[in-house]
Amino acid sequence: MRIRAQVAMVMNLDKCIGCHTCSVTCKQTWTNREGTEYVWFNNVETKPGIGYPKHYEDQEKWKGGWRLDDKGRLVLRSGGRGKRLSRIFANPDLPTLEDYYEPATFDKDVLVNAPAGLSDTPVKQPRSALTGEPMALEWGANWEDSLGGAHERAGADPNLVAMDPEAAARVKFEFEKTFMFHLPRICEHCLNPACVSACPSGAMYKREEDGIVLVDQDRCRGWRMCVTACPYKKVYVNHATGKAEKCTFCFPRIEAGQPTVCSETCVGRLRYLGIVLYDEDAVLAAASVSDERDLLDAQRAVFLDPRDPGVAAAALEAGMPQEWVDAAVASPVWRLISDYKIALPLHPEYRTLPMVWYVPPLSPVLDAVGAAGRDDADADDVFHTIRDLRIPVEYLAELFTAGDADVAAGVLMKLAGMRSYMRARTLDGSVADEICAAIGMTGEEIESMYRLLAIAKYDERYVIPTAYSKDAAALEAQAAATADCSLDCEGGPGMGGDGSAVPATVERFHLVDDAGSVRPGRRSLFARRSDGRLGLSIDPTGGAR
Repeated sequence: MRIRAQVAMVMNLDKCIGCHTCSVTCKQTWTNREGTEYVWFNNVETKPGIGYPKHYEDQEKWKGGWRLDDKGRLVLRSGGRGKRLSRIFANPDLPTLEDYYEPATFDKDVLVNAPAGLSDTPVKQPRSALTGEPMALEWGANWEDSLGGAHERAGADPNLVAMDPEAAARVKFEFEKTFMFHLPRICEHCLNPACVSACPSGAMYKREEDGIVLVDQDRCRGWRMCVTACPYKKVYVNHATGKAEKCTFCFPRIEAGQPTVCSETCVGRLRYLGIVLYDEDAVLAAASVSDERDLLDAQRAVFLDPRDPGVAAAALEAGMPQEWVDAAVASPVWRLISDYKIALPLHPEYRTLPMVWYVPPLSPVLDAVGAAGRDDADADDVFHTIRDLRIPVEYLAELFTAGDADVAAGVLMKLAGMRSYMRARTLDGSVADEICAAIGMTGEEIESMYRLLAIAKYDERYVIPTAYSKDAAALEAQAAATADCSLDCEGGPGMGGDGSAVPATVERFHLVDDAGSVRPGRRSLFARRSDGRLGLSIDPTGGAR
């Protein structure tokens, strides 16, 4: 057994209001520059819908993720080394700009400087942010927001196509008959990342200390095999540098013990961050189970209980800091995934073992109970209505359980049971033991789950170890005791040896320095935009500024 730690996230979809604050702050922080105009590390989709990029969930088309060959071995859908080598200069399995969208801008001076007395109202014409030429707006990263255009395109949602025809026929795109929910997406930072395995130059890598998947910009040669291999299409190519980029899980903030920007700015407080311990030796076997519907349980079996004294001792023996073990014990992610078992992975059938999980949305269940002529105070009637909710259980199953509707229904029953239990506790103080028995939880567990999902405080939702900062302090002391440093060169991490450097423990993560110029050695990534704007600077000790 090899114990590793993974920084993971859970999102409670019941609390997402589709405000796109997470998308905008992520955009301003990481991809607000030339070459990444079309890139959204974080985007919020409306489901049902075909998504961003278009139809990204159709792996028959895009060849993302893993599959089992005839001998039961795990292989990339995009093919082996020979096939990838034959396509290294012309890969047909790549989304085009049309599949993403062509970013547009507007010449606001047309309005600001319009002369007085015009007979017609001046109009800002959209122009391509790439070519500067006039263009028509026909698609966007959130074009389907709140079911915009759903009557035309949402029927092609790969999840609807994969559903049983009888269940799919219940999905209507008519006023007062349809349903929707918002699905925020970032890189999944998988335990078995297909992008890392597909990269010919070895530029994609998974950090050993926290499991975050990153791109080594120096080694990347722009072969784009990672874009094809990622089934979630969360690896992008910067058309200015020709290199791959992706969600970094805001690792500078994580290293400083702070949550990601998307989590920090989330209006609905739907995100949870924490450490999950897992057995690295068990990953391959879990991803290789023959039945796709067994992948959920297989992945949960990879995770280790940090409260087990044997696991904690083994983690410490492997060199894991005590702060990380303590953080794993207090992790809200572990509780939602393995304790309460109400969080589910996005498309486990891709076999990448994703580490961004979701609590599925529960439709207005009491309204559905009343509409069916049942008693909304009767737990049995509530549970029997779960499969008749406006959001079909079969649709959620296609998203989160590889089509296993029973598992999805079981999670919704727990959420509905929690609501009924807390309703009784709030109204008359009674304890509904029959609800506890029906969902297999104690009253104390239900109340603890309710607190975590509904009213958890900041430090309960984000449990991030601070060992990183302590390591930085130790390195600082070590460097101070040494006259010279091999990294103390022009453009290197040393940044000069005049003694005026900012201590590592309070180093601010800036795309530019305080004078407004680009930091040495980062021109390919954080160059000033052509319009003079800069990306948002992140200060781990004081937030965004």
